[in-house]
Amino acid sequence: MQKCMLGKKIGMTQIFTEEGKQIPVTVIAAGPISVLQIKNEEVDGYKAIKFGFEDIKEKRVNKPMKGQFEKAGVSAKRYIKEFRLDKVDTFEIGQEIKVGDMFKEGDKVDVSGASKGKGYQGTVKRFGTSRGRESHGSKYHRGVGALAGASIPSRVFKGRKLPGHMGAENVTVQNLSVVRVDDGRNLLLVKGAVPGPKGGLVVIKESVKA
Repeated sequence: MQKCMLGKKIGMTQIFTEEGKQIPVTVIAAGPISVLQIKNEEVDGYKAIKFGFEDIKEKRVNKPMKGQFEKAGVSAKRYIKEFRLDKVDTFEIGQEIKVGDMFKEGDKVDVSGASKGKGYQGTVKRFGTSRGRESHGSKYHRGVGALAGASIPSRVFKGRKLPGHMGAENVTVQNLSVVRVDDGRNLLLVKGAVPGPKGGLVVIKESVKA
């Protein structure tokens, strides 16, 4: 079975092995997730499973979503995510899946999430470009610099690094190791850092490089 899970980033800490080796880990509140819909090639043209994660009050969902939750026989969920899976026959509508059903210690995973938003930033912070002189008389410090020639080519090329919105985009960190799975508390500990702020939604999948 292909492995996937939804969770929320709690934060980073460290654990120690029996040999005394320190391992930096990110703690993720992973699952449980509920099966809302099973898609197949005959009806939908492709195979996929739609999961729901994190209970919310029923009044916070609209009528179409409320009907979908009632049809699946599960409570209202805050997040809904669809995963393309090859073996959809192993799932049942309304089934609850815990983190221990998907992952075990030693697995390799890819974790995706929205990176921290930095707002509108200049090229020095956004792309690491060099700044100008800070000496007296200099009128160029953290500016963009020359964009294009005046007559040739008399235009700005596509892809020019300019100021703009930084962060708040989907980022995937690949090939992280699962250090510990706490099925009782729905916790997943992975080695290293994962994208996003504390409390941010993360998508955990079986690593494509494993």
